[in-house]
Amino acid sequence: MSAPQRILFLFIPSLPRPRPRPPPTTSLFRRLVSPYRALARPPFITPPAASGVYRWSSTIPKNKRKVKGQKGKEKPKPPTSSAAMAGPSAVVAEAVTSRIGGLSIAEHSGEARVALPASQSGIVHTVNQNQSPAAIWMPRAYGTATGADAAEAESIPVDQRAGEIQANGSNGSATQSSSPGLSKLFSSNLLEGFSVDNSTYTCAQVRATFYPKFENEKSDQEIRIRMIEMVSRGLATLEVSLKHSGSLFMYAGNEGGAYAKNSFGNIYTAVGVFVLGRMFQQGWGSAAAKKQAEFNEFLEKNRMCISMELVTAVLGDHGQRPREDYVVVTAVTELGKGKPIFYSTPEMIAFCRRWRLPTNHVWLFSSRKSVTSFFATYDALCEEGTATPVCRALDEVADVSVQGSVDHITAQGEILEGLVARIVSHESAKHIEEVLKDFPIPPNDGGNVDFGPSLREICAANLSDEKQQIKALLESVGPSFCPHLSDWLGKEAGDNHSRNADRSVLSKFLQSRPADYSTTKLQEMIRLMREKRYPAAFKCYHNFHKIESTSSDNLFYKMVIHVHSDSAFRRYQRDMRYKPGLWPLYRGFFVDINLFKANKERAAEIANGSQDIVENVNENGGTNSKDDLADDDANLMIKLKFLTYKIRTFLIRNGLSILFKEGPPAYKTYYLRQMKNWGTSSGKQRQLSKMLDEWAIYIRRKYGNKQLSSSIYLSEAEPFLEQYAKRSVENQALIGSAGSLVRAEDFLAIVEGGRDEEGDLEMEREAAPPSPTPSARDSVLKDEGMIVFFPGIPGCAKSALCKEILNAQGGLGDDRPVHSLMGDLIKGKYWQKIAEERRRKPYSIMLADKNAPNEEVWRQIEDMCRRTKASAVPVIPDSEGSYSNPFSLDALAVFLFRVLQRVNHPGNLDKASPNAGYVLLMFYHLYEGKSRQEFEDELVERFGSLVKMPLLKSDRDPLPDSVKSVLEEGISLYKLHTSRHGRLESSKGTYAKDWAKWEKQLRDILLSNTEYLNSIQVPFDFAVKLVLEQLRSIAKGDYTAPSTETRKFGSIVFAAVSLPIEQIHDLLKMLSGKNAMVEAFLKDKDMESSLRKAHITLAHKRSHGVTAVANYGHFVNRQVPIDVTALLYNPNMAAFEARLGTVDGEAVTSKNEWPHITLWTGEGVAPKEANNLPQLLSQGKAARVEIDPPVTISGPLEFY
Repeated sequence: MSAPQRILFLFIPSLPRPRPRPPPTTSLFRRLVSPYRALARPPFITPPAASGVYRWSSTIPKNKRKVKGQKGKEKPKPPTSSAAMAGPSAVVAEAVTSRIGGLSIAEHSGEARVALPASQSGIVHTVNQNQSPAAIWMPRAYGTATGADAAEAESIPVDQRAGEIQANGSNGSATQSSSPGLSKLFSSNLLEGFSVDNSTYTCAQVRATFYPKFENEKSDQEIRIRMIEMVSRGLATLEVSLKHSGSLFMYAGNEGGAYAKNSFGNIYTAVGVFVLGRMFQQGWGSAAAKKQAEFNEFLEKNRMCISMELVTAVLGDHGQRPREDYVVVTAVTELGKGKPIFYSTPEMIAFCRRWRLPTNHVWLFSSRKSVTSFFATYDALCEEGTATPVCRALDEVADVSVQGSVDHITAQGEILEGLVARIVSHESAKHIEEVLKDFPIPPNDGGNVDFGPSLREICAANLSDEKQQIKALLESVGPSFCPHLSDWLGKEAGDNHSRNADRSVLSKFLQSRPADYSTTKLQEMIRLMREKRYPAAFKCYHNFHKIESTSSDNLFYKMVIHVHSDSAFRRYQRDMRYKPGLWPLYRGFFVDINLFKANKERAAEIANGSQDIVENVNENGGTNSKDDLADDDANLMIKLKFLTYKIRTFLIRNGLSILFKEGPPAYKTYYLRQMKNWGTSSGKQRQLSKMLDEWAIYIRRKYGNKQLSSSIYLSEAEPFLEQYAKRSVENQALIGSAGSLVRAEDFLAIVEGGRDEEGDLEMEREAAPPSPTPSARDSVLKDEGMIVFFPGIPGCAKSALCKEILNAQGGLGDDRPVHSLMGDLIKGKYWQKIAEERRRKPYSIMLADKNAPNEEVWRQIEDMCRRTKASAVPVIPDSEGSYSNPFSLDALAVFLFRVLQRVNHPGNLDKASPNAGYVLLMFYHLYEGKSRQEFEDELVERFGSLVKMPLLKSDRDPLPDSVKSVLEEGISLYKLHTSRHGRLESSKGTYAKDWAKWEKQLRDILLSNTEYLNSIQVPFDFAVKLVLEQLRSIAKGDYTAPSTETRKFGSIVFAAVSLPIEQIHDLLKMLSGKNAMVEAFLKDKDMESSLRKAHITLAHKRSHGVTAVANYGHFVNRQVPIDVTALLYNPNMAAFEARLGTVDGEAVTSKNEWPHITLWTGEGVAPKEANNLPQLLSQGKAARVEIDPPVTISGPLEFY
């Protein structure tokens, strides 16, 4: 079954039918089997005018051709007001409720529409009387049925369908219930009075979303290899696009809403709406208001969402302040009534050109030669690439190049964040060429039109507070894009009610019966995430757009699915492998929720419709394949960032906190670690260290102890970088581009309450970047101290282990004394005591006998090591762990069992402790959110070593069901308790009795399984022996840290064929034996020691350009035969003349005029001077010895 055919099976429940309509002349199937999910045309759309109906009828020659777009330049506009921004109408506002003070709701201008005969696509169209049928632009259909039923179902707008579901409540029509005022809406009465019973249903629809976030579990190297393999075999095409440096912004129409990554109704979305509106004005000129209205109607009637990169200088600094404020469309999504369907890039370009929306620069690589050249191009430019050379090089090596309508250099500048490479259909190159042929670049009618004050002028004029800026921006954008301000400002008069809904919305949503397939899948997703304790929040808010429809038995909410950690995406991907029917976990995930009552007739209809859906989905798999690629391959993506961007964001901006709070030494440690993790070349590391040290002195001297704000850090960094770049050409290459600073302080948007750059409602506390100590290395020096610490849980036997280490004969194998401090016996701040002991005994080994469970403690240990010249060694219990916790339930059971066997414990955590189980669960959850691998990797990266203490036998029996059950019950109870009471003691609060009951049950069950729990543990003396061996290895410097980093690709400088040095030496010996002159020349030269490597340089980045080097990419690691034909030499140098052979019938050529192997140069003579030997020979200043017949030596082609 083809991918377009499978779209037929994205089903929704059967819905009440409107009056019968004439059936279409062709089936839904026919219009869906276009070359790649043809752009079908649902009814009731009034799109922008265009010349000709879009068809996939053109024939494209098979040979590749470059397709270049045109650059559109936008002219600056004077800061004058526009009368076109009319005030909103109050007519509809009055109809909603008289208590919405300050909300401005515009009238929807209704234009007459007439039905057209069925077109070739088999769909009945309705268009504006003034438009020709050729002017219609429609989205692809989301198939729900076939034949006449499909036409009927599609002709009903989604909102009307939802209304029909709601109109069959238990008391008749839902609209018969009176609509409440705002006070009643925001009070808890409606929700509290809404009970969940057998007549309660819920309908949930995705309102806005971006692509699923797929975390690649493979290394970058493995992903590259797989991408190259797929393209080489003709299975796929590699698509590459520019990564503009901005924030995610999604727009689903003026009724659907505007959204940031994890929020809505704030300054981020207000700025996004304004900029998007301005893009329409620039594209359509005087017709912008009309086109804005049509566009919003289009999105709403077809339940679509567009995602954009919002690039602006008013929301804080990234890598470079953009010269203009703009958006670039990155995704177009049909939301429909099922799983979101994302447009392919050709479809997205067609959509954007129809609506004159900004598009990105895209390159396609469909052959082995081009795709390997792409990766080589990036590797050659990764440490110094800026927008101009990167785009120029990719244009040269790509099979297809489509220039974006927004020029990165003109709009944002030269500092380029990076590239995004992903696998797409092998048909993409053909489809994108067809799109570019049928959809030429649209005109820019607003190039010379004055649209009033700019974004920066409006923000500058309203610096009083965030709400004032929001209001000014939204009023300026006009009623087509913002008919009312409810999502942003709520109710401005009367009762000050929050838009936040009660937390019980989520529980009632999950308890209610699903009204359709989409709701079923969303409930399944949320239940899974809650059951597995994903680091995510499900925030619910009142839906202001549904005030008219809200009643006591018909409630509406918006839900934001906010994922706090990338680990959740990785875990969810694993769950999807075990449950293929799961919907993906999207980035930017917003859902509309409707809770309603249904009478018996409607409930039966929903049930019948749901059964039909399940049967059809089970029969057809219920999935929407992506171009018939396997899931793992369809989601292959890699982000490639440039060092010039990372210098600014990661090394300067993100290092400000460490620089000002911990000082220049800690900052130096931070940036050196970052560069090491990136695989930065040693030369660049030296240059950057010099520059960043100067920056640290400069900014600390200027600001003292007052930290520079990261939102405007470029105000200081850009002038510094500009002056630094002027000192030398080398500095200029390091910096990339500097100067022409855009001053942001005068118009920066006001952000209240602390939010991140993508508009999250609450600033999520990100893990602070590791600040490793200078002593975090693979071995420990004896002239410094050592701290042994224990990231574990009570019951992991750390105190017993410390006693054994103290009593071990010979200590840790050297003469450093070993001391221990037991946390349970120390009064006051424990780690402060450790620091004091370290200062008193700097060369000792300190055993920190206290659990060190989180990053806050690890940072203290790092700081202590840095200040007292020590190394830190973490010792952890060895455990398999899980996706969300480094310790397995088996390990937790053993820890609990050990604690409950204790008596007279110094810390009072023993069998006599009434809340011992609760305490251990508290420690267990301190590690929540990290898999075992992530836990170990972070410790190694921070401290350079890791010691594992054996805990459980590998051949043990599974955990008894009773033990597993009581632990899972305790974890659930802990989650309920902390959700309601935080860190309140278990003996207090709502669940005190439940805790007491569980603690007793835990003791009884563990006691009854004593024999099992003793049998699964590794003998303690054996564990001590292995720990001592590992610690002694570290103390002696014999330890090698496990690798936690993926392979890093350094910057490529040149391409060459490497040759086996033994064969070169053998050839020299042969010539020396046959030719007395050669023997005399080599006699006083120790070639065995001076000549250790040999290669033939094919192309050099500086001499021949990046593309020349990158074009050898498809030969990399292939054996190239070399014919050595002669020896040329003079008193200063010697080289073999060489002739390159072929690989798979393709000749390998050198960009050097004289391919050669440099053998020797005299003192002070650079190897590149060997290029001059042929010229010196012609002048009689060199000798030549023929090698006849030539000697063939083979070697791999490599990048250096």
